[in-house]
Amino acid sequence: MTFSILARDPDTGMFGMAMGSSGVAAGNRCPWVRAGVGGIATQHRTDTRAGPLGLDLLSKGCSAAETVRILSESNDFPGERQFAAVDTHGRVAFYSGPQITNINGGYTGEQCVATGNFIANADVPKAMVEAYENARGQGFAERLLAAVDAGLAAGGETKEIGAASLTIADKETWPLVDLRVDWQEKPLTELRRLWDFYKPFQQVFVDQVIHPETMVKPVEAPMNI
Repeated sequence: MTFSILARDPDTGMFGMAMGSSGVAAGNRCPWVRAGVGGIATQHRTDTRAGPLGLDLLSKGCSAAETVRILSESNDFPGERQFAAVDTHGRVAFYSGPQITNINGGYTGEQCVATGNFIANADVPKAMVEAYENARGQGFAERLLAAVDAGLAAGGETKEIGAASLTIADKETWPLVDLRVDWQEKPLTELRRLWDFYKPFQQVFVDQVIHPETMVKPVEAPMNI
């Protein structure tokens, strides 16, 4: 019940994933990114265990293709799962289990991969990759958001989506961006609004961890967002 894009930004080395879903709290279960390592997407009968496992495989030097293969071959219900990965070299891979009976699939591009299940048509992942690649010159987050917007415009899911998320890892052990929307009528619109609000605070929240002595005063975010 999800369509997503997973990518490595060649300009910054960041890893990120953006997604829309008709499943509540999908942003807590599906996207997994780790700075300097890569990213994992786990979808359809989502196996949350596969996220940390996949990142550990990538950290040990497995390629995206090797990681996806191991995740699928070692899973207890591989026919029901969908996985995608991007590694530190920008290589990507995906897997869709043969027992998934709804419309599903994936599409790869330059250091990016889009996957979906319960999608309205098989062209949704391709539309996402094309939108991401056509948004070159924009920021990484903006490119990811453009991709999920394109996925929705191409048909999205067979059900109305109510959840969305944007997750990005940069240099630290915690995500630079971890934004989630649940449960909204237009979650992608709300996600973009949330991103626009959060964007100026990204580095501030990193600095207050690494260099708190340089902080002049506590960060105060306006409440009327």
